[in-house]
Amino acid sequence: MEVLLQRSQSLVNQAKLGFKRYLYSKIKWNNRLIGIKGARGTGKTTILLQYLKELNLRPTEAAYFTLDDLYFTTNSLVETAEEFYRGGGKFLFLDEVHKYPDWSRHIKNLYDFYPDLKIVFTGSSIIDIAREEADLSRRALMYDLHGLSYREYLSLSGILTIDPFTIDELLNPDKEWQKVFPVEFRPLQYFNDYLRHGYYPFFAEDQESLSDRIQQLIRIIVEYDMAELHDFDIRNARKMLQLFYVLAANVPYKPNITELAKKSGVHRNTINNYLSFLERAQLIRQLYYSGISIVTLQKPEKIYLNNTNLAYALTNIDPNEGNLRETFFASQLSAGYRLSYTKNGDFVVNGKWTFEIGGKNKTLKQLQGVENGYRVIDDVAFTVNDALPLWAFGFLY
Repeated sequence: MEVLLQRSQSLVNQAKLGFKRYLYSKIKWNNRLIGIKGARGTGKTTILLQYLKELNLRPTEAAYFTLDDLYFTTNSLVETAEEFYRGGGKFLFLDEVHKYPDWSRHIKNLYDFYPDLKIVFTGSSIIDIAREEADLSRRALMYDLHGLSYREYLSLSGILTIDPFTIDELLNPDKEWQKVFPVEFRPLQYFNDYLRHGYYPFFAEDQESLSDRIQQLIRIIVEYDMAELHDFDIRNARKMLQLFYVLAANVPYKPNITELAKKSGVHRNTINNYLSFLERAQLIRQLYYSGISIVTLQKPEKIYLNNTNLAYALTNIDPNEGNLRETFFASQLSAGYRLSYTKNGDFVVNGKWTFEIGGKNKTLKQLQGVENGYRVIDDVAFTVNDALPLWAFGFLY
């Protein structure tokens, strides 16, 4: 226990409080049981350590344990937590819980046995707590963490710090949202940098090797994290990687299941499951028709990569501009909005607004007769006539 507490204190001391992810202020920290899900590299651990630092308590009262620590290969989580509690523990932060066998049942027991112990845990985005042996969905307040928005990238880079705005504010014809930006701010000056390397917080550490690091991240997710999926045979990890790279070479992709199965080596009867696994891992995004239950569908109407950084990391040439525009738009609305497919534009948001994404020559032709239809273009600094700037959708979280 002493070794664990020393490690916890060392990590808390190193945590920096200057920049915080969008989710930090949304978490209801007073809740007894909090879960944070997200893909690797999005900053879940940093959020825990920052909050621990702000608590400013002794390590015997508030501690951080990562469950992929070798310590937990021979020591019980419940027994360790009980010892921590008896020593005065009040706040327990558990990282990488999906790497601990039967983790949900152990956390449920701690929640039930120690009502004055607050627990915050993080895990892979692939976790489906409702399908765990101990269903924590009625006990835990769950949050999903996405990668950096364009707004967060600018803030972390020391360029600009402002609060996010809502899509209602962005679409309001009075254009009040534009007035929050300093006169000297040039949004397009940094936009391409974000598309290339700004989604994952670790971009600041070493941009030169970012593509290699993202490719390594993909392999770890598929070969390591997906081992925890109940319906996935880890022996098929190679096929999963092959499927992902086939998709990456063809996005935005309108799936042909037979062709996709042939190219990837995955049996056509399991393609939909594999696509679901890749989406839960935040590697791809699937679009379905608006108003139709996903459960009833055989396949998605369109598939995108999860973010533009993946597009750059997986090719030796610059990705297609149209692909980048649509991928960016979809990734920026992932936190808090529901996207679906439509033939009368590129995206329907929350079943209410229809958006057509393009360059400066994009017209409203495809949106004729569509209620609440909007044109979004990527090469203007601010709103021009009826056209909204694409970059502005990067300020929604």
